[in-house]
Amino acid sequence: MCIACDLPVDAADTNAFGDRYLEILNHGALALMLSIGYRTGLFDAMAGHPPSSSEAIATRAGLNERYVREWLGAMVAGGIVACDAGGAHFALPPAQAELLARSPSSAGFGHFTQYVSMMGEIENRIVTCFQQGGGIPYEAFPRFHEVMAADSRQTVVDALFDHLLPLVPDILPGLDSGIDVLDVGCGRGEALLALAKAYPKSRFTGYDLSVEAIDHATAVAAARGLHNARFQARDLTDFDQSAPAGAFDFVTAFDAIHDQARPDRVLAGIHRTLRPGGTFFMQDIGASSNMAENRDHPLGPLLYGLSCCHCMTVSLAQGGLGLGAMWGEQASRRFLAKAGFTWVERHTLEHDVMNYYYVMRK
Repeated sequence: MCIACDLPVDAADTNAFGDRYLEILNHGALALMLSIGYRTGLFDAMAGHPPSSSEAIATRAGLNERYVREWLGAMVAGGIVACDAGGAHFALPPAQAELLARSPSSAGFGHFTQYVSMMGEIENRIVTCFQQGGGIPYEAFPRFHEVMAADSRQTVVDALFDHLLPLVPDILPGLDSGIDVLDVGCGRGEALLALAKAYPKSRFTGYDLSVEAIDHATAVAAARGLHNARFQARDLTDFDQSAPAGAFDFVTAFDAIHDQARPDRVLAGIHRTLRPGGTFFMQDIGASSNMAENRDHPLGPLLYGLSCCHCMTVSLAQGGLGLGAMWGEQASRRFLAKAGFTWVERHTLEHDVMNYYYVMRK
């Protein structure tokens, strides 16, 4: 059924969408400018300071004043930064500083705008994929693990002990006494390293496709003296066959399963590698598999965009299924059931509007 093809053009609707389109253009440019402000430390240099000149702000940040001044123009026009009537002194309001500046006491969402700039970096190659099919390989995203590490700190690492582990309370005694833990798609390993430090009697293993991420995690583990953590660069496409049977008591996957070439085989491998009574804990994007049910999703456009420009395409580059980030709860449950997980519990957490948390036991 055609939803809109035979409807007459309504001038009021056209004008309304025209207004929205202008807003989209402004917000798109603003997102890029916000990313620049975060990466260059400009928000940090302005947070908590009284109104200052562009010269003073540039000096505090160690940046070129001319670029800082133009950036401030975008911030003022976008309602992010306040300025005086003469346009000579600028201040970052406390509410903006709370969300955009890097501070142990802040909510720390400034890093999210980097996802927008990352999509822009890959646009030409994505257009080619639209025309010819295929995908863009993992290694074509050199900053992905850096940005994901910041994301993971906010949703996973900082929440690990107070919010995430309480969802699997029966695993805590084992972690204290000593069990074997695997993190699938560990990235730079921040979550696993935090666990390794907190539970020195347990043994922790991290797998990820990225050699760069694994090298980084291995170096950090050595620097911190965490001899109970090891990391391995590994393609898990055949994990249903290559997973060591009954090797682990607890397996985690934080925002990683949907990126895999073959999530079905990875999940089957996780089921295979768990010992009887073992637990699988999975964080993945909270959405419906029915696109129509995601129309009111608070991050829908961003997540579909990231899926198109990263999650889906890296899977397709490996000849994979290309499920994408928005594969949704219904598909997740089907894949988990096919892998052998007949008992699935799904949770949401107040600190994380983006993800669902699934607990499965073998």
